[in-house]
Amino acid sequence: MSRTAQNYEFQQWWNKQRHSFLDSSDDNPPSSSAAASSSSSSSSLAVDLTSSPTATTKGHHTRSARQLSWLWLLRFHKLTASVAWLTDSSISLLRTANRRISNHHRSPSAYSSSSRLNKIIRIFLILVLLLLFLELLAYRRGWHFTPPSVESAEALVERLYAKWLEIRADYLAPPLQYLANVCIVLFLIQSLDRAVLMLGCFWIKFRKLKPIPPVSYAAPDVEAAENYYPMVLVQIPMCNEREVYQQSIAAVCIQDWPRERMLVQVLDDSDDPDTQVLIKGEVQKWQQKGVQIVYRHRFVRTGYKAGNLRSAMSCDYLKDYEFVAIFDADFQPAPDFLKKTIPYFKGNDELGLVQTRWAFVNKDENLLTRLQNINLSFHFEVEQQVNGIFINFFGFNGTAGVWRIKALEDCGGWLDRTTVEDMDVAVRAHLSGWKFIYLNDVKCLCELPESYAAYKKQQHRWHSGPMQLFRLCFVDVLRSKLSVGKKANLILLFFLLRKLILPFYSFTLFCIILPLTMFLPEAELPAWVVCYVPGLMSILNILPAPRSFPFIVPYLLFENTMSVTKFNAMISGLFRLGSSYEWIVTKKLGRSSEADLIVLAEKESDPLVLESSGIRLDNLNKLEASKKTVKRKRNRLYRKELSLAFILLTAAARSLLTAQGIHFYFLLFQGISFLVVGLDLIGEQVS
Repeated sequence: MSRTAQNYEFQQWWNKQRHSFLDSSDDNPPSSSAAASSSSSSSSLAVDLTSSPTATTKGHHTRSARQLSWLWLLRFHKLTASVAWLTDSSISLLRTANRRISNHHRSPSAYSSSSRLNKIIRIFLILVLLLLFLELLAYRRGWHFTPPSVESAEALVERLYAKWLEIRADYLAPPLQYLANVCIVLFLIQSLDRAVLMLGCFWIKFRKLKPIPPVSYAAPDVEAAENYYPMVLVQIPMCNEREVYQQSIAAVCIQDWPRERMLVQVLDDSDDPDTQVLIKGEVQKWQQKGVQIVYRHRFVRTGYKAGNLRSAMSCDYLKDYEFVAIFDADFQPAPDFLKKTIPYFKGNDELGLVQTRWAFVNKDENLLTRLQNINLSFHFEVEQQVNGIFINFFGFNGTAGVWRIKALEDCGGWLDRTTVEDMDVAVRAHLSGWKFIYLNDVKCLCELPESYAAYKKQQHRWHSGPMQLFRLCFVDVLRSKLSVGKKANLILLFFLLRKLILPFYSFTLFCIILPLTMFLPEAELPAWVVCYVPGLMSILNILPAPRSFPFIVPYLLFENTMSVTKFNAMISGLFRLGSSYEWIVTKKLGRSSEADLIVLAEKESDPLVLESSGIRLDNLNKLEASKKTVKRKRNRLYRKELSLAFILLTAAARSLLTAQGIHFYFLLFQGISFLVVGLDLIGEQVS
């Protein structure tokens, strides 16, 4: 389209707008002077616009002063709104941080190993601040551009700075560079492992590889049901699970499985009497509906979850049961869960475990749950599926799985020697020759921790337990009858690379070495290590959850932020520090699922059931009402994360003196990430 045609269209649009403006002016007449001015300007503008298109100014459209003023007024309005929003957000953030700092009370159950690490990080922070002060002084006096030597230095401060340059070049930079090179090699090995896993996942998708059950429980004859369906035990271990006990019990009790061939055990380790009454009442509701369900409570809670499961498996009435399905209290299996998992055991006597995938009802609740969803999607979609297809071994996830009871008995049953009893029993079953199957298309709904406090405690347990187990089973792995390849996979990949090396290099490389290289520039960390390879690995990790691509940068930063927790847990588990044996139940909030199983249970419940069972209905109603009153919670401060935030931000300020672009931006955003986590601004916010 030519410029003349464009001008003509603009003239038509402007005339239309002018007429509408004049019509509105007639309805609301302005003052005489303003009307005269408006009329004259409109008339002159109309003459200009209705003239020939060739009468316009050469090279561009003509614009009136009114157009320009409205345009700039609109831009100014947008700018003011943005500044107001930023100011509002900053003030709110500062107030929140100030309130949490002033109300911070240190938890009396602080980890001893965490306190040691916190002291080391604080000393490191003081050292970094001193080095920054020294570098700023050198920069102010010009020594940064023309470094002085000890011989040519005149002032005492100049001589000390020259001596410092010699010490850092001859004694400090070489070992730091060596450690950096070691971490880079470990980083590349771990990145290669991730890439190989992704290739295996792509191959599975391309070839459509998946386990195929030899039989199906679609529509068997009623007469053959007694021999057709095996005896299945379903266990629900729980401890003070007020928020979620109803939905888990309801989900299990509505399983599409013959009731005479299924027994449900509710294994309640709660130490709260009110919670015990509530759970017992829920069990008795389902007993009156014909479900074979029993309530078990231990008075001595030894061994935590492993002790609870071991105690339940010792019951005499379980001798006829062949399989056991385990669900944590926040898990809600679909009604056809057993029909989709039990068939894989038929005709496969070497199969000991069928593990299914987790699906999360609250994955979009906040930023923390979105980032967890990325991690766990990669774990199930890639790690578990690839290991299940090609090796027939993976770590049992502790829930949403079905075990052959004979396999559990063969490997020694549940042991409470570590905080990862699920991984422990899986490794021992693998050493005994049992095989595992992972079903990626069978999903079980559950909850993600929504607060950073709950997530941090969960990650501490998940990363300290494997190191406890590695120390205990290392000799057993070497003595086992497994092939050399499977032994190497178990020791080098399963334990060392993914459980020990990953948290070690993540914390050391990005939280210690990188800030130090800013103050010891003789030791260098390449830009591809800081930015490009981590970015590529983040893209690979996020592929199983493609909807989470907008969160790729927060995911990369948050994973580095969590490295301090995982490193601390790994060290405490490896060296048997006190905190490694502490078991803390992950807090759940009772998010309802899409099936709304609680409503289903309430609709089918009979109020007379509780009266006949010896539980007064009015007392239970009071307990149900008290269940809704949540204990007062508060957001807290995390000292290690805050100290590391100041270390990284200090190193970012130092990198400005040498104009290291990528390093500066990485340190800046990583420091902000640590600051946000340290102030507990990620996850659930308690007002």
